[in-house]
Amino acid sequence: MASVEDFSAPNTGITARLADGFSVAIEVETSRGLAMEAGARHSVELATAAADGGRVDAVCFTDNPGGNPHITPETLGRELLDRDVEVVINLSCKDYNRNSLEGRLWSLSSLGFRNVLCLSGDYPVSGFAGQARPVFDTDSVGLLEMIRRMNEGLKVTLPGRRSSETELGRTEFNPGAAVNPFKLHEGEYLTQLYKMDFKIRTGARWLVSQIGYDARKHHELIRYLNWKHGGSGTLPAVMGSIFVLSAPAARFFGRWGIPGVAVNSELVEEANRAAKAKDRGRGFFNELAAKQIAVLRGTGYNGVYLSGRLTYERIERILDIAEGIQGDQWKDAAAEIGYSQPGEFYLFEQGDSPNTASEEMNHEYAVSRGRPASLLRRALHPDLPYRIGRFGKHFVFDHDAPAFNASASLYRQIEKSKVAQKAAHAAEQMMKVPLYGCKDCGDCSLPDIGELCPESQCVKNQRNGPCGGTRAGKCEILDKDCIYLRAYNTLKLYGEEEEMLEHPVVLTDSSLQDTASWANTFAKRDHYGKD
Repeated sequence: MASVEDFSAPNTGITARLADGFSVAIEVETSRGLAMEAGARHSVELATAAADGGRVDAVCFTDNPGGNPHITPETLGRELLDRDVEVVINLSCKDYNRNSLEGRLWSLSSLGFRNVLCLSGDYPVSGFAGQARPVFDTDSVGLLEMIRRMNEGLKVTLPGRRSSETELGRTEFNPGAAVNPFKLHEGEYLTQLYKMDFKIRTGARWLVSQIGYDARKHHELIRYLNWKHGGSGTLPAVMGSIFVLSAPAARFFGRWGIPGVAVNSELVEEANRAAKAKDRGRGFFNELAAKQIAVLRGTGYNGVYLSGRLTYERIERILDIAEGIQGDQWKDAAAEIGYSQPGEFYLFEQGDSPNTASEEMNHEYAVSRGRPASLLRRALHPDLPYRIGRFGKHFVFDHDAPAFNASASLYRQIEKSKVAQKAAHAAEQMMKVPLYGCKDCGDCSLPDIGELCPESQCVKNQRNGPCGGTRAGKCEILDKDCIYLRAYNTLKLYGEEEEMLEHPVVLTDSSLQDTASWANTFAKRDHYGKD
């Protein structure tokens, strides 16, 4: 089981529960409408039954799941604060700018909530009078950074006190984060792991995997965490996410109905066959979930995160079945849960038993890892904008680049004249708009993402790594490859793919919109200058 004892932050809240043994968390979906209406009351009744039943350690409340408007999670969660169960508030970035997120966090802390699952969030799909405009002013990594600073004592300049900073009261949040290992392509999968590493560095104390039905990929996540973080003293607790299926849910997931959740055709067919039974497949789906729990426990997870259309009685039934799978029987269960996508990439070699992962890295990947391609292959790579941007980054724009100081001196002279400023800005746009689709944000992240613009080419404007919603490498909204998959494939030609998310947290300064990003770089007004 993954250890949380050496993590730098003290074990409190859900982290303490996870450190104390294999824990059970359930997800309770909030609903649209008043708290006293039927949908919300059902959620509260399930949460209350779980809190009183003695077998659930944490109840997690969703935040506008699926991009739909729902009641806020704390509205329902506050009824459980005084019970012997950890309450987890899911907080996503799709509907709030960073000021609203900070305000939500102050409110949550004031109400007594401590456990927060930090999410970038699903793209909005519906709302009042049509589809709402997504916000994504920051992402899950930026939210973790905000919580880290609030826990340390956020320093702000209050109105009327411009000359000095004031430290606000320290919060005691116990932040968690999500990771999606159920990805098809090498670059799609590994960038998820790199972003997980980023989240851990930024302060995530516990992790939740996203939904998947491949025991080997679940095992790989533990293998990777132990390999990458086992000796660093920052190994967080991790829960595996299990959605208790039904035949309609399997068909919905099979059509990519939920971003990032992959259910292959084999599992859809099995679900349809099971649904023909008198119980409509409930026994089959209960056993499938129980076997997944046994695999999580056997491979070293600290707990399970259960979701789906559940009653507390059904949760208890699933847990009873799982407890009956003892010792190495989890390996037999794993052998039955291998619903991968055709041609799926694995980071580790197959283990001694089916659908498990060994400690040995994928041989083919190990040979290619961190090794530059030949000069000829790089020369034939068609991405001319990347090569131009790469030259500019290493020769001009990096703070330690050979031409940085001379360029900064030149721009100081340019900024003395408004005419010269406009001319320099126009020249910059003449190059960056056709090459990169620049949106003139003034706080450029091209060097962070393989010279790809997150403003114009990512619907969620993700600057600290990919979201979890890709579909076989494709953006969940746009019919094009995820920019982080493209960046990975390009950077791998130079043997630099593992460095792509090792920069400090990017928090874009919106006050720089429609200003010259080159001038802001040389004057150190952008996020590089604030690092």
